[in-house]
Amino acid sequence: MRENRFESKLMKMYASMLMIRKCEERIGDLVASGKIKTPCHLYIGQEAIAVGVCAALKKEDVVFSSHRSHGHYIAKGGNINKLMAELYGKITGCSKGKGGSMHLACMDIGLIGSSAMVAGGIPLATGAALAFSLKRKSNVAVAFFGDGATNEGVFYESLNFASLKKLPVIFICENNLYSTHMPIAATLADTRIYKKAEIFNMTGIQIDGNNVIEVFDKINDVVKSARSGKGPALIECLTYRWRGHVGPNLDLDKGLRSKEELESWMGKCPIKRLERVLKLSKREKEEASRGIEQKIEQAVSFAEKSRYPKKEKVFSDIFK
Repeated sequence: MRENRFESKLMKMYASMLMIRKCEERIGDLVASGKIKTPCHLYIGQEAIAVGVCAALKKEDVVFSSHRSHGHYIAKGGNINKLMAELYGKITGCSKGKGGSMHLACMDIGLIGSSAMVAGGIPLATGAALAFSLKRKSNVAVAFFGDGATNEGVFYESLNFASLKKLPVIFICENNLYSTHMPIAATLADTRIYKKAEIFNMTGIQIDGNNVIEVFDKINDVVKSARSGKGPALIECLTYRWRGHVGPNLDLDKGLRSKEELESWMGKCPIKRLERVLKLSKREKEEASRGIEQKIEQAVSFAEKSRYPKKEKVFSDIFK
């Protein structure tokens, strides 16, 4: 019975990763064709992190995302129709068409906000955790950010404050080896990001971000610890983005990374790795893909048929 429950959870995580992958590929096509205008930072290759982390959370727990937000939105349970409508700038979008790709938010699922500012979500998650602590709630806050965010002062300030107050916040660094277009070794004197937790007397762990089972197991442990009042954790997830920093292209022509490096990481595909664990047949994989592709096309149709916000409502629901 226990094995059946675990396999069922793995299948749900597989479906979520596949949804992210297929959705991002379709979004990439729509950006390339000019139908989607908002700049999109695609999550292809990093799916195991968002899914593994969110699988360890409760609905009441909150997450804060970055400019690369689609995967976190989907993994936390976001509606695909509303995601696609948001990318089209339509009123039916999760942020009423005013957020676009880099500012996804959905209170209903606990995605409180996404910030296009590097490291912008880190202090917000810390603040949410402080609120949970003061109200004696058992909720946990999660901040997703890239390796580039560890160059910002607010990253260190937040870690220090969270550890000092033993706040229930998990800092998830998605280390995809590049800060925009700069290799990590060119920006950090010590590239072992998880080690930065030591100076703040908090848990720091480096894990394989392309292994969804490992991500879930490790995050499940630190979430339980944070929920019980033992304080925060910094988790460095090693991964790799397949597409360029922004947009659908591979960016091999920019001389930033080699074709060999990209192909090496594509060989570590998180989805294919889980398929091997689940021992899925060709037929099962094809059926799963068809079902998800149909939902995505329905979402595209929904977005294209939806209305744009009215001009007189442009400045409503926002700070100004």
